[in-house]
Amino acid sequence: MKLLAPVVALLLLLAPAGRADAPAEQITWAVHTTLVPTYFDPAETTIITSFMVLYALHDGLVKPMPGKTLAPSLAESWSVSPDGLVYDFVLRRGVKFHHGEPVTAEDVKFSFERYRGIFARALKDRVAALETPDAGRVRFRLKQPWPDFMTFYGTLATGAGWVVPKKYVERVGEDGFRKAPIGAGPYRFVSFTPGIELVLEAFEGYWRKSPSVKRLVLRTIPDPSTRLAALKRGEADIAFSMIGELGDEVRRTPGLTLKAVYPSTHWLYFVDQWDAKSPWHDRRVRLAANLAIDRKAIDQARTSGLSRITFSIVPTSFDFFWQPPAYAFDPAGAKRLLAEAGYAGGFDAGEYFCDMTSADAAEAMIGYLQSVGIRAKLRPLERAAFNKSIADKKLKNLVQIIGGSFGNAATRLEAYMISGGQFAYGGYPDVDGLFREQATELDRAKREAILHRVQQLVTDKAMVAPMYELAFVNGVGRRVDEPGLGLIAGYAFSAPYEDLKLKAK
Repeated sequence: MKLLAPVVALLLLLAPAGRADAPAEQITWAVHTTLVPTYFDPAETTIITSFMVLYALHDGLVKPMPGKTLAPSLAESWSVSPDGLVYDFVLRRGVKFHHGEPVTAEDVKFSFERYRGIFARALKDRVAALETPDAGRVRFRLKQPWPDFMTFYGTLATGAGWVVPKKYVERVGEDGFRKAPIGAGPYRFVSFTPGIELVLEAFEGYWRKSPSVKRLVLRTIPDPSTRLAALKRGEADIAFSMIGELGDEVRRTPGLTLKAVYPSTHWLYFVDQWDAKSPWHDRRVRLAANLAIDRKAIDQARTSGLSRITFSIVPTSFDFFWQPPAYAFDPAGAKRLLAEAGYAGGFDAGEYFCDMTSADAAEAMIGYLQSVGIRAKLRPLERAAFNKSIADKKLKNLVQIIGGSFGNAATRLEAYMISGGQFAYGGYPDVDGLFREQATELDRAKREAILHRVQQLVTDKAMVAPMYELAFVNGVGRRVDEPGLGLIAGYAFSAPYEDLKLKAK
């Protein structure tokens, strides 16, 4: 299923291997998705793509870093009370925002209260009080023990722990802040041209270290073949999402390298399964869809077999991951199940929604469903609109999900599989009950056993059709010594930006 071969053949004619002169001390990315101003503001964080910008402009109290799921950043240390109800953070001294003002406890408090991303309610409802004993300390008091507090506050599950300057935001307003953001990260804002590029320059006063690359350019190039052409000509130094034959072409091109990371799991969500009038209400239909899909063939076509087929929506790297049994590729078995459910001639499944960056995989999925009689029409959407539509529960029929947020098995399940979850269209009483039980369990072994059972029930009920843990395959150009890809486990993009390096001339 070599979907992109004609495109690559054309590129070989149009894009010679020679490179254009690139500015010294600058790295340019060919970015696969549109950048929007909401990505400049931690309060607006809804998807992992936001951190492509946040890791440059801003900083968190605690955040994932190389070798550490939770690394002290703006907070030099933190502690938890024995009863699990109080979290104390000590701020790092001498840290300043890009405009020279110090980072204080009031900025931390303001940023948390201002956070309005998809997990805002889940996070804030559990906090009884946020105290600032002095300018260098912050204290959270929880209403009850919550073992996932640091997962939500300190990892990339949310942007709630990322800090913005209170006085500046209040002075310029929300719109003014998004137009000219100021943070405490390793790079400061220079310019943004919507649909074209974001330009950043090194902040020499960054507390961790002064960045060695002085200028970053994130250039929006949605078409993958155009991204490859820019990489080959030296107009881009790193090209995100080199799928299928494009990745193979990167491998074949002298001086270019291919780098795969594993930041997301993908699955097909049967959002109408709780509607008694829908065919998807019948477990046999959902199971038939699972048997209809040749996951290995899709993986081979999209990432040359580099992805991990795990049959779970939970990444293998997450705490409390449970490995489900594999689904066989069995079209005949799928047709038998459909016949048993009363759909011997198949049925019209309506629209199949997906993020436009994964439309090629969605086309393949639709083809496999069609082969057993489940007919659907592809509806790709731009990423920001797609994720907002899921959160607003506006999509119907079939939805292909990209789960890229950080966390653990509990946070992933809560968002998609539990009644009331940010992206959940419904739930089941037994699954919900077990999930509530684990939510306050402080004994790790007991909690793990409960979460394994929850994941087993999700599989038994065929709530989704898992696809794979996608290999996000990227091309790296000739000038780059350290692209920052894979330095932070489970993270999709280049980071930390201050660790990037160009090759010596």
